Amino acid sequence: MKDLAKSIYRWHPSPPFFYGWIVLGTASIGALIATSVAQTVFGGIQDLIAGDIGWDRKTIALAATLGTWTSGLTMPFIGKLVDKFGPRWMMFLASLMVGLGTIYFSNSHSLWQFFTAYIVVRAIAGPNLQNLIPRTVAVNFFEKKRNFAMGITSLNRIIGESINIQVITAIATTYSWRTAYKIIGLVSIPLSLPIFLLMRHKPEHVGQLPDGAAKTTVNKEELKVSEKTWTVAKIMALPSFWFIMIGEFIAVTSTSMTLFQVVPFLTDGGISQNSAAAALTLGNVLGGLSVPIWGYLTDRFTTKKIAICVLILAIIPSILFTLIEVSTYGFALVVFWTTITSLIFVLGSMMLGTVFNRASFGTVTGMTGPTRTAAMGLGPSVGAFAVAWMDSYMPIFIATAIGYFCVIFLYYNVRTGNSPR
Repeated sequence: MKDLAKSIYRWHPSPPFFYGWIVLGTASIGALIATSVAQTVFGGIQDLIAGDIGWDRKTIALAATLGTWTSGLTMPFIGKLVDKFGPRWMMFLASLMVGLGTIYFSNSHSLWQFFTAYIVVRAIAGPNLQNLIPRTVAVNFFEKKRNFAMGITSLNRIIGESINIQVITAIATTYSWRTAYKIIGLVSIPLSLPIFLLMRHKPEHVGQLPDGAAKTTVNKEELKVSEKTWTVAKIMALPSFWFIMIGEFIAVTSTSMTLFQVVPFLTDGGISQNSAAAALTLGNVLGGLSVPIWGYLTDRFTTKKIAICVLILAIIPSILFTLIEVSTYGFALVVFWTTITSLIFVLGSMMLGTVFNRASFGTVTGMTGPTRTAAMGLGPSVGAFAVAWMDSYMPIFIATAIGYFCVIFLYYNVRTGNSPR
């Protein structure tokens, strides 16, 4: 029995292609589980929850903020743990806990139950299944195609969000949001099994090398560089680390502030709830499909140039939001803006990947995690309170455009391996 257990634990498929693609596919299962409580999904269904419980949008936004901030506080520890122990057990246990936690969350009635359940589930789901660990695994398995691989992890997240928005909206409008989350929790538990069986830490653990390179063709010096460990002190002494971290904070705050409000913006402008959710979903899907393409371009050219290009493109619809007739052009503009800004949530990680190697990527991503998730949590609350106070969506759109201009300046001054400026 003991030998059987060992053989099951050590088993992994031996495909005729690089195992890294299996790892990325497995990460998509974790992303599907995690994004049921993601901020984008919560923003898309907030009116359904608020209508059932009787709270206002600010209360739902505050829950999203606290959940995201708590998630960020765990990231430095999770980053170090995944570099040391690998993702397999961490993702497996996280998927089980999220499934069980979602079921409990669906039964919450009081304010403290709702907040506690959501915050705990979000804190577990975000870093373990949605962003930090999947991106670290992508960096561990890929060198030359690193940004393309991270683009796929972002695509996994966006597809998971799009599926969950539609599933939860459909079930909630027919039954209730509680029924929707109970079903999602019950489905999530068995989905943890393929994560446990297939997920691995590095390609060397399945007898391969990064990018599937043949052992006879790999430059040993390159491997040594990729395995060099950065200490926390050296990371913090690097100016580019601070440029990236501050730039990512501003970019994510600006994007999440607007993203959480686009569905209410459309519904208040005369568009139905289902159509508004469809605009967010379509933009997410198109954005998800575009992220690996952007990643491929950054691998071929420079991450910095592509980042600046994307940020300039994001400024245009952010300004147009203040000028359009919502009922006529709102749907299309939300789709376009969401498509462009989908890359922004992974852009900081791509920039970090050009500065730091795979042996330390989990650590450095964990260090930027608190500020990134602080931004993710700050955006919805700032946006919700600004809209309520000003009785207008215009201030958040203007602030978003200004934020993107600031990020362009910061990213331009980053010195990376691909862009030694």
